[in-house]
Amino acid sequence: MDRLERFYKIDRLLKERKLVSFAVFKHELGMSPASVKRDLAYMRDRYNAPIEYDREANAYRFGRPRTGPRYELPGLWFNASEVLALLTTLRMLGDLQPGMLDGETRALRERLRAILGSGDHSPAEVEKRIRLFQPERRAGDPQHFGIAASAVLRRAQLWIRHYNRTRDEETEREVSPQRLVNYRGTWYLDAWCHLRKDLRSFAVDAIREARLLDARAKEVPDAELDAHLGAGYGIFAGTKVEWATLRFTPAAARWVAAQNWHPQQRARHEDDGSYLLELPYAETPELVMEILKYGADVEVLGPSELRERVVRALAQAARRYNGA
Repeated sequence: MDRLERFYKIDRLLKERKLVSFAVFKHELGMSPASVKRDLAYMRDRYNAPIEYDREANAYRFGRPRTGPRYELPGLWFNASEVLALLTTLRMLGDLQPGMLDGETRALRERLRAILGSGDHSPAEVEKRIRLFQPERRAGDPQHFGIAASAVLRRAQLWIRHYNRTRDEETEREVSPQRLVNYRGTWYLDAWCHLRKDLRSFAVDAIREARLLDARAKEVPDAELDAHLGAGYGIFAGTKVEWATLRFTPAAARWVAAQNWHPQQRARHEDDGSYLLELPYAETPELVMEILKYGADVEVLGPSELRERVVRALAQAARRYNGA
């Protein structure tokens, strides 16, 4: 973070915790002891911040206002349209991942609200009118997301206890996080797995426990990440890629044609109004579940193994409804 961001974080820590130890400052700011001391001194000298050291508590706190100019950090200057855009973005981020940026954006939201005031497009109106509804989003522990995000940005290794839904089992891993990606409402952590000695994608909502490690994360080039994990996630992750050909009825085509299933997909409308979609995939079970959502409005033309998997799933469903 840049220097002004650190000043805002110091200000927030002192206001929220009242007493803040030097060790907490070092941990929260990710700075050396000398840098922390320089920041505290700069805030006192340049902004007249009433930061005092309490010897009895062995911690820092805000004291009484000092003589001279009133303590205030530099303001943020936006016009009304820019403020509305920022507030809308913050609202959407909050809906996308609850708790994702709460601590980091609290002070920013308050300043934006003050700038915008209570006119026709007040912050309350933005929060009331803007919604991001994700019916299939799998909710995970916000704390685990925060730890994973911290590991990605700090380039630190991470220990996780991860639940595999397919095998119904948990495994403990030490991983080197590379990036976080949101795919269809679900967050995935791309990481080098030190147990498997290979790249893996972990659903963040399936992380049962997470802990930052002191070791530096292994760096993997972006080109290698993309080649191994693909441009998409979920049903598209993996190196053994095959191509599925799906034909949707004219009725379903009105919706499916507007969807982007994969960056490399190929699609076209047939003369009868049906929609032909070709896309790469690596995980057959997940693709089968996606296809079954469309019921009788889709047919798998190939490959034969995928078609047979869908046929068996439909036959099993029919038997269940027929009581067989």
